[in-house]
Amino acid sequence: SITTDTCTEPFWQAAKEHRLVAPQCGACGTFRMPPRPYCPECQSQEVNWVELPGTATIYSFAICTRGPYPGTEDLCYVPGVLDLDGAPGARLGSNVVDIDADAVEIGMRLTVDWNPIKDDWVLPIFRPAVLNE
Repeated sequence: SITTDTCTEPFWQAAKEHRLVAPQCGACGTFRMPPRPYCPECQSQEVNWVELPGTATIYSFAICTRGPYPGTEDLCYVPGVLDLDGAPGARLGSNVVDIDADAVEIGMRLTVDWNPIKDDWVLPIFRPAVLNE
């Protein structure tokens, strides 16, 4: 089950609407992800939730070849740390999907998608971006 608090609730509510948002300090403009009550730069509690374009770049990733639970020994997944477009300095941890794990690279462009999890809650996941030629 999803547990929210006053700091994370706007993120999860926006996700239900398939919108990717990030908190930005209302005083100094610093983005903060994950959401927290105080700005890491100026300690202000003022916050504006900014809608992002839903694209990102892989900053870091891992290839996990074994799931965490019994019966998931053959599971392969790619958790990543992503630089979010439209929110300089904000990084989000998420799964990279719909790509062979060996093809994932740092600097790869991604686009958000939404994975239903429970009770109308959705989790942002990221797929390789389709490049316009």
